[in-house]
Amino acid sequence: MNDQKKQMRDTVSGVLIIDKPTGMTSHDVVQVVRRGTNIRRAGHTGTLDPRASGVLIVLIGPAVRLSEYISAEDKRYQAMIHLGERTDTYDGDGTTTGTLPVEVTRTQLEEALQGFVGEIKQVPPPHSAIKIRGHRAYELARKGEKVELEPRIIKVHSLELVEWNPPDAVIDVHCSSGTYVRSLANDLGEKLGCGGMLTGLIRMKSGRFSLRDSIPLRKLKEAFEDGTWYKYLIPAAEALADWPSIILNPEEVEAVRHGHRIHGEGEAGVMVRAITEQGELVALMDFDTETEEFQPRKVFFT
Repeated sequence: MNDQKKQMRDTVSGVLIIDKPTGMTSHDVVQVVRRGTNIRRAGHTGTLDPRASGVLIVLIGPAVRLSEYISAEDKRYQAMIHLGERTDTYDGDGTTTGTLPVEVTRTQLEEALQGFVGEIKQVPPPHSAIKIRGHRAYELARKGEKVELEPRIIKVHSLELVEWNPPDAVIDVHCSSGTYVRSLANDLGEKLGCGGMLTGLIRMKSGRFSLRDSIPLRKLKEAFEDGTWYKYLIPAAEALADWPSIILNPEEVEAVRHGHRIHGEGEAGVMVRAITEQGELVALMDFDTETEEFQPRKVFFT
């Protein structure tokens, strides 16, 4: 019986969409999943700070190899921003470095927000996990060392003011992967001339998965205990459901799993999901226009 359970665990591959509670790191959540499933091969696709909550995608088994594609997808957040106060971490966990009165109207705030929409350069917070000379930026900042990070190109699709109760605002943020909402809060405060910091953050959506698709961690823990957690596991093929797909017959599945190409019709530069007739993810493939063949880039079905 134990051998059967081990064999089942070894073949499990999929996605858990978890509503991460505040107070836990993303790594803490992954550890809960590893213990609950007895599967060591698990990882998340985008860090949420302990202060933040919301959608955390955890990949299990061979599906972890999808991480680079899922983590690169757009995110949507609900950000709580407090104006009139600056901190060294750009959020409520840091040390206050200055306070100023807030004399900002709703119209001024909305106009300022639009200045951050589009493709912009953003400097990450000094207290971030970015590595500088082999050390995390926050480690250097905590030692009192001056941290200078290079700006990065990000894309903010939209910023909408949801609530305005001066000096506090709730903002809907739709942005590219790699955007630091803490930096947005700080930069917004600087633009308004009064300072600002992030006081709360909820990730509402990551790629195609929203908070409505997620399971609270508490409920997932209960499912681990009674053995029903499998019902929350989303097949790996659905994790990239927005991608174009090709369906392989059994002979083609056998060829692809051994790294061989298959003939077909495709578009250069567009990766596709190759799936079985039963809907299982076989591989990610791209198209060679010269030979008119799909070539495997990552194979999952073995």
